[in-house]
Amino acid sequence: MSRLEVVVPVAAQLGQLRRRRVAQDVVLVSALAALTVLLLAAGLVFGPKTLALTDVVRALMGDTVPGVSFAVVELRLPRVVGALLAGAAFGLGGMLFQTLLRNVLASPDVIGISAGSSAAAVTVISLWGGSGLVVSISAIAGGLATAALIWILAYRRGISGLRFVLVGIAVAAALQAVISYVLTRSDVKAAEQATVWMAGSLSRSLWDQLGPTAPVLVVLLAAGMLAARSLPTLRLSEDTAIALGSRPQRARLVLIFTAVLLIAVATSLTGPISFVAFLAGPIALRLVRRDAALPIASALTGAIIVLGGDLVAQHVFPITLPVGVVTGAIGAPFLLWLLMRGRTRV
Repeated sequence: MSRLEVVVPVAAQLGQLRRRRVAQDVVLVSALAALTVLLLAAGLVFGPKTLALTDVVRALMGDTVPGVSFAVVELRLPRVVGALLAGAAFGLGGMLFQTLLRNVLASPDVIGISAGSSAAAVTVISLWGGSGLVVSISAIAGGLATAALIWILAYRRGISGLRFVLVGIAVAAALQAVISYVLTRSDVKAAEQATVWMAGSLSRSLWDQLGPTAPVLVVLLAAGMLAARSLPTLRLSEDTAIALGSRPQRARLVLIFTAVLLIAVATSLTGPISFVAFLAGPIALRLVRRDAALPIASALTGAIIVLGGDLVAQHVFPITLPVGVVTGAIGAPFLLWLLMRGRTRV
């Protein structure tokens, strides 16, 4: 048997396997998108008063429906849109960090990026009585400054995922101390506002907050999807990536900068919703088979976690809880399980 007779069937089998994986990923991503739409609809229908789906659709189409239009358009719609965009941003940003640094623990809420945004926002709220856009800008600036500090401290002729995680955990601990100090120096009302913000809540997701934030998140999500195309090359060795025409250091900087902006802007809208960035990437990684499908699967998974968590927080318990309480209750056991099994490599 000639070499050609051997190679051709193998190539055909590989092509068939690739097509099968593409089809599986399309089905899974479609299922995630359908579940996201279902949760969006549930968020519009269910509330203090359950509304008919037909009335919700009429209100969304611009018809004036007494007792429905205001609740849907002014209260529920911005909440679910905020949950969708923030969840997608947390999911994609977390996946970029985890994949780039090859460590599940390299999640923004573990390594201190979210803590940096929180520290800046809590300081503005508690000490200077800031609100609205001022808090959002301070949260974004705090996240960027924290990421830069971690990068500087962790850089030793390149970035090691483990070193980045350890430095980030230390920085996060220091920032938590800053947050505690600021809360002790603030009055009761300001401390209460800051505590609610830190719990991670969609209560601030109204049109006045969402208006300037939503377009930025949409642009960042698109940029993150494009930047993620370089991840498969960056998983190779430095020399191999350079030989393939890639610029690894530049690509890493772009990815980290995009991921930090995604997390910081989302945090400025909702506060630090615990463990969404940590959970979305590993879940998506176990669902899809190809790197090309991972970014959108991670974004959809993050949106599903936030939308589903908010429904649980609003309707399952006797009192309405911040969504961060629910996601934290889910994420903490998952983190312990990963640590016990030693499965931290991506």
